[in-house]
Order: sequence, then C-alpha cells, then structure tokens
Amino acid sequence: MQTTKRWNVDVVVAEESEGETARTWAEVGLEAEDGTALRGHGMARKHPSDLDMPEIGEELAVSRALSDLSRQLRQVAAEDINDNTGSPWRPT
Repeated sequence: MQTTKRWNVDVVVAEESEGETARTWAEVGLEAEDGTALRGHGMARKHPSDLDMPEIGEELAVSRALSDLSRQLRQVAAEDINDNTGSPWRPT
C-alpha cells in the first residue's frame, strides 16, 4: 500500500527599514493533516554598509525560520520515538 500526505508550509516575510539599516523577519508555519502545527522564526539585519538588496535579507530570514522549524519538528519526532519505544532517539 502506498500513502501520500501533503504538509503545507506557509511563509510570511516582513521588513522594517530605518535610515541605512533594515531588519527582515520571517515566520514559517507547518500544519499537517494530523493536526501538527509548528511555527519557526528567523530574522536578518542589513548593516549600513551593505548594498540595498532586500531579497538577501528575505532569503536569510526565511532560511533561519525554516531551520528553527526543522529543529522543532526533529524535537517532536524525538518525543514520539521516546513515547512509542521507551528509548530516547539518538541522532546519527
């Protein structure tokens, strides 16, 4: 038997500029069919001497948010493994 599931990730990006500096925030949300809902957050800062390239801040902020989401999902999986096997998960 083959099963296919779809998990959707929603990405929201916001930027705030003040003078020569800028901050970009990203929030990613995962909602799975089983009710699992997680949110990851990331932020990037533009140094005053950096070129004005907002897409770089967006890429960094989103990648950091996805990394945070990944860490949370790994923790959920580790807890599920421990709950179902009685043995703690050991990453390889």
